[in-house]
Amino acid sequence: MSLTAGIVGLPNVGKSTLFNAITNSQAEAANYPFATISPNVGVVEVPDARVKRLSALFQPKKTIYTTFEFTDIAGLVKGASRGEGLGNQFLGNIRNTDAICHVVRCFADPNITHVENSIDPKRDAETINLELILADLQSIENRIAKVERKASSGDKSAKEEMAVLSRLKPHLEAGNPARSLEFTEDEKQIVRNYSLLTMKPVIYVANMDDEGFADPQANEYYQALKTVADAEQANIVPICARLEEELSGLEPEEKEAFLEDLGLPESGLDTLIQAAYSALNLCTFLTAGTDECRAWTFKRGMKAPDCAGVIHSDFKRGFIRAEVYAFDDIDKLETEQAVKEAGKLRVEGKDYVVQDGDVMHFRFNV
Repeated sequence: MSLTAGIVGLPNVGKSTLFNAITNSQAEAANYPFATISPNVGVVEVPDARVKRLSALFQPKKTIYTTFEFTDIAGLVKGASRGEGLGNQFLGNIRNTDAICHVVRCFADPNITHVENSIDPKRDAETINLELILADLQSIENRIAKVERKASSGDKSAKEEMAVLSRLKPHLEAGNPARSLEFTEDEKQIVRNYSLLTMKPVIYVANMDDEGFADPQANEYYQALKTVADAEQANIVPICARLEEELSGLEPEEKEAFLEDLGLPESGLDTLIQAAYSALNLCTFLTAGTDECRAWTFKRGMKAPDCAGVIHSDFKRGFIRAEVYAFDDIDKLETEQAVKEAGKLRVEGKDYVVQDGDVMHFRFNV
C-alpha cells in the first residue's frame, strides 16, 4: 500500500532540510528560492516499538517495518495558481500526493532570506492555503462548464454532480478548503474524481530554531501557526529541521542518547511520520515468527480478507480464516504458547474488522 505525503511551503522555510532528515538523503538545500526544481521522493520507515518488541521475542531472521513515502516539492509562491514561480508544475506534484505536510517557518534568522522579508507564520500559511483553494476553484469552474448543460437537459448523474459542484464553488470562493465541507458517501465518490488539493488531509509543520523548539508553547511564531491549525482542526508538529538533519546522520544508539540528553521521548521526525500515517487513517497489523517479524499498513475499517491481500493477492483469494491475538497480550505473556493457554488467541472469519496492533496468521487455500 504505497501512500505519500507532499512536503510543501514557501521557498526557504526548511522543506529540503526536513526532507534530508526524513530520508537521510542529500536533496539540494540552498539559500535561494526553487532550489528544488523536480520533486524528490524518499521512503522512510514508520517508527513502531511493537515491531522491535516482537523481534526481541521471536529472534527472527528478518525484521521489517512498514514504510511511508515523502515527496519534497519545490517552494510555492503567491500567484502559483496562475502559474507564478512554476506554480502549475508544483501544484501538479501536490495533486499526486495523498496528504500534505505544510512546512511553515517559525524562526527569525537574518542570514536566511524570506520571500516576504518578514516572519509571519499565519500569513505564510494562508498564502499557500489560498493558492491551493484558487487552484481547486479553477478546477471546479472548469468542471461546471462541462456538466451544466447536461444537467439542465435532465441527465440524472449530471444533476447529482451539479448539486455537489454548486455547494463546492461558493465554499471555495469564501476561502474555505474543500475538506471542511461535509459530504455524504455518494457525494464523496463524486468529489474524489476532481483530485482537489484542499481535500487532502494537512499536517502543519512548525520549523523552529533550537531555542524555539525547546519550548514551542512559549514561542509566538508557533502559537500564531497553531491558531491556523486549530481553526482547521488540523494537527501541528513542532520540529527543528536543522537538528533533525543532524540526528539523521547518527547511529540509532547515538541518536537515542542524544534525544535523552535533550529530554525528548522521540525525535520530531518520528512524531511527524506518525502524524502523517494517522492523517491518512492508516493502521498497522503485524506478522510474527522465527523467519520474519513485520509490520503491514492497512486502512482503518478493512476486513481480514482485504488485509490478507495486503500480503499477497492469493491470501485474499483463498482466504479461509485468520488466527489473531493482540500485541498487548504477547507483550505481556511473551510467547504464543502462553497467549493460547490464556485463551487470548482468536479465530476470525471474513467479516472480522482488523484492529491496529493485531498480530495475524492467515489460513488460505488456492
